[in-house]
Amino acid sequence: MKRIIYYFKKDIVLTVSWVLAAASAFLVRPDKGYAGYIDWRSLGILWSLMIITKGYMNNGIFEKIGHALLVRTRKMWQLVSVLVALCFFSSMLITNDVSLITFVPFAIMMLKQCDRQELMIPVVVLQTIAANLGSMLTPIGNPQNLYLYGLAGVGAGQFIMWLLPYTIVSATLLIISIMLLKNKNADVSMKDTDDNSGQKAVPINVLLYTILFIIALLVVARVLPWYVLTVLVLVTTFIIERNVLLKADYALLLTFVGFFIFTGNMGRIEPVALFLSGIADGREIGVGIITSQCISNVPAALLLSGFTHNIKNLALGVNIGGLGTLIASMASLISYKQYVNEVPDGKGKYFVTFTVYNVIFLIVLYTCTKFI
Repeated sequence: MKRIIYYFKKDIVLTVSWVLAAASAFLVRPDKGYAGYIDWRSLGILWSLMIITKGYMNNGIFEKIGHALLVRTRKMWQLVSVLVALCFFSSMLITNDVSLITFVPFAIMMLKQCDRQELMIPVVVLQTIAANLGSMLTPIGNPQNLYLYGLAGVGAGQFIMWLLPYTIVSATLLIISIMLLKNKNADVSMKDTDDNSGQKAVPINVLLYTILFIIALLVVARVLPWYVLTVLVLVTTFIIERNVLLKADYALLLTFVGFFIFTGNMGRIEPVALFLSGIADGREIGVGIITSQCISNVPAALLLSGFTHNIKNLALGVNIGGLGTLIASMASLISYKQYVNEVPDGKGKYFVTFTVYNVIFLIVLYTCTKFI
């Protein structure tokens, strides 16, 4: 029993998600509708990319990339800029979740090799913000955009133009944040490492993981169904490196399920629905931001879309609303978990830094909605 209590104390976000899910189940009794709450596609893609990323790490690929990148950077601000830019621009095409799954472990590894662990929290926080705001630009950047884009019935070009000014502001804020980091002009130097140590890459395995990653991109773009990717990842990894299957962050997947159940139940409670109907129409940006802080921006988009016809402002509200609290964007949980797994004692400091950065970005971008 003590071990169970310790585990739930250790993973507070997982605990909160399931406490909320259980509490909401008293208001909406479990039925067949519960199965519809779960976004199986997102979970399938998320799990698949976790496995692919772990497969690359198992073959030392990120370490090799890290060495190559360090050769091309001379100052710490250059290295941090590359790490943040990777999340900002890649999220536009492979979603914020995928970007963080791929590049947060990479950043942690790089900073450890450079012996600059003191920058780990601000860099991971900026990567998280970059992924959430970079993904805002395109219809395929994140789940809420995919949904709202289909609902809006506009072309991709018009959708992008709706959000382009705020993406530019976001990029500017990220650049300023990087330039304000302490010791940004410090020289980049890596600890001496033994190239013969660690896991050696198996070329055929790396090739197979690369093929799986390409298939994952096609699934994200909805060229292929998600279950094809999941089955291929499961079968391929079981054959070549079955130990990798145990390395996915299953607690994070369970956290997502808990929040899906909670938000699904909230949408079925009539007083909640009536309340949202009364406040959403004409106040899409503000309501989108506030609702996202409580239930995250993906379910906020799903919940509020039935109560307004102004999809442009709703898209803006829920995307900016991904800033703020740790659960405002479920993608933020990914980087939080990655950091906490690396530094279990750093939860409090990470949370404070994350909140300060996010609130500042949120205030600036919300202010911009009044003038753009």
